[in-house]
Amino acid sequence: MKAEKGWCDTSRSSVQPPFRQASPAFRPYPSKLFVELTTHCNLACPMCVKQSMGNEIPQGDMSRDTFRALSPAFPFIDALILNGVGESLLNPELEEFVRIARAAMPSESWIGFQSNGLLLDDSRALSLVRAGLDRICLSLDAACPDTFRAIREGGEIDDLRKAFAAVRSARQACPESRLQLGVEFVVMRDNLQQLPEVLRWSAAQGADFAIVSHFLPYDFDHVSQALFDTNSDRAVELYHDWKRRAETAGIDISQYFFINFYKFYRTDEEQRVVDFVKEMVADARAKGMFFHVRNLLARDEALAEEVARVFAEAQAVAAELGLSLKLPGLSPRAERNCDFIADGSAMVSWDGGVHPCYFLWHSYQCHFSYWRKYVPGLETPWGSSTALHFTYWKKSVQAKVFGTVADRDILDIWNDPVFLSFREEVLLDEYPCCSNCNLVPCDHLTADQFEKDCYDTSVPCGDCFWGLGIYNCLQ
Repeated sequence: MKAEKGWCDTSRSSVQPPFRQASPAFRPYPSKLFVELTTHCNLACPMCVKQSMGNEIPQGDMSRDTFRALSPAFPFIDALILNGVGESLLNPELEEFVRIARAAMPSESWIGFQSNGLLLDDSRALSLVRAGLDRICLSLDAACPDTFRAIREGGEIDDLRKAFAAVRSARQACPESRLQLGVEFVVMRDNLQQLPEVLRWSAAQGADFAIVSHFLPYDFDHVSQALFDTNSDRAVELYHDWKRRAETAGIDISQYFFINFYKFYRTDEEQRVVDFVKEMVADARAKGMFFHVRNLLARDEALAEEVARVFAEAQAVAAELGLSLKLPGLSPRAERNCDFIADGSAMVSWDGGVHPCYFLWHSYQCHFSYWRKYVPGLETPWGSSTALHFTYWKKSVQAKVFGTVADRDILDIWNDPVFLSFREEVLLDEYPCCSNCNLVPCDHLTADQFEKDCYDTSVPCGDCFWGLGIYNCLQ
């Protein structure tokens, strides 16, 4: 079983040769390169990792020498994504980098990047198309000017209108170009309802595709904006099944924690509630499932249903307009998949450091999951004498670097046994589902330096936002 091996099972399986032979992760060269051209940006958006307190992200631009050091990999890669935590258009070498890579990459491969679009005028769009750019994805988080202005502080929706017009003009001037135009939408409470309209607006402006990603709060003040569930899709499905059984049997399981922890003398009806929940948990354990009872009982069902409704409407709009749409999961997926490692990707930061993925590209802190504490003595919608308190825990993520292209050939770093071992361990998927664990926050995850998790695994992937399917990006 992948990802959900049980509650205390720390056994490891061996990887058979066919596993390695079939995966791009074990070719002698990366299939995709994500290259950070700069950490500078002309905006300060709340969904950016640079807003994380105490982040260790230095300011800098990739030099031409550093970019040329990636040349040994160019003849083999399928995609070059010129993205990082900064605005790629701020690197004055961008067009030259595209030309260098395009000349060496296979003809069927593609080059692209994401941008806030503020610097994309007619001349810049034309120079990028002529250099050989294949894809550009513009950040558009609202169709309403006021909402857009609030989310992208310093930006205006008219900036995006001009950027779209510039790309359309460049495509018309270069009809042989393969350039695809897309939008990225970071979904949060403040802009959820605008997603369908953003898709309509984008399609009218000439967009070919749209990427939607959940909002990850890097600041405690923005925690309430997050819409993703912390319960896995499998756990939610099982919980709903048992909840329907409870309703049929006339059992109110929402009272469970108050009864179980604060009622020393229980009525027969109260004991039925406790016994029913224990039976539900036993079923989850028998299925080898991470099952966070507190999170499930306190789940905001109305919000989850509204997110699902808007996503369904967005899919319908995209289908109607012929827009390719990539949506995130409503809940973290239990059967996880690391697209970065599975696709044979490597990430290169502006200073030449080689990293495995977006999750471990920089050191930062974020508020990802939370625990809920029940306190007696107050009246709440969940029943008498029970108050629900939310305490979000702050997670520290440390960058993982396997070498720098200033010191070693990019292919030597890629084939280093330590990097190979890391990729192999990730693809085994033998790590816990931390967002759905009853012991969160544990010492393994709150430690300043990650060493091993509760499965004795050395890859810190148990609560990776991309592996859980709630984060999307251009790839």
